[in-house]
Amino acid sequence: MRKLLWAFPLLAALLLSGCGYNEFQTKDEQVKAAWAEVLNQYKRRADLIPNLVATVQGYASQEKDVLLGVTQARAKVGSIQVTPETLNDPQAMKRFAEAQGQLTSALSRLLVVAENYPQLKSDQNFRELQAQLEGTENRITTARNRFIKATQDYNILVRQFPSNLTAMMFGYKTKESFTVENEKAIAEPPRVDFAPKSAVPAAPAAPSAVPAPAGK
Repeated sequence: MRKLLWAFPLLAALLLSGCGYNEFQTKDEQVKAAWAEVLNQYKRRADLIPNLVATVQGYASQEKDVLLGVTQARAKVGSIQVTPETLNDPQAMKRFAEAQGQLTSALSRLLVVAENYPQLKSDQNFRELQAQLEGTENRITTARNRFIKATQDYNILVRQFPSNLTAMMFGYKTKESFTVENEKAIAEPPRVDFAPKSAVPAAPAAPSAVPAPAGK
């Protein structure tokens, strides 16, 4: 009887490992780790923004709309509560992605505006902040790609046979990936032309009527 009691846990362990239970644990943790790195890089970007805005304001205080846009976009990102449970909430993921997309767009406009101020562009502090921001954007892209890949692997496991049976048995569901509807648009900085517009040339005057020759 004792041998049978010992055999049951062993048999259960073999069945669970064979049906993909352990793989679910692994891939679920990989998704969480990848998501944590995405948040880490977004936090790094958010921490750079106050100094960047302050530096630009010192040279271009008249660009109030752009500066305010960046500040408001950062505040909106900070107001969204993100937890591991967010991964299972499509609406929460969508709100988070949209807020980050708006911040990316606002930062692009800020950097475009900076191009119109030579003294700002030559400021050492601004150049260092810009380099850090560019490096962070690259890290964000890498972290997002890894998260998307980890989520894809997990979702495949949830849906494919026979591991989908384990998913149904233990309540594993597909997770929301990180997508942005206008990702292509926000990835490209807006085009702003600061060159003064040349005056539109006046239309040529209509030729005056030629008088008829006098009769002979």
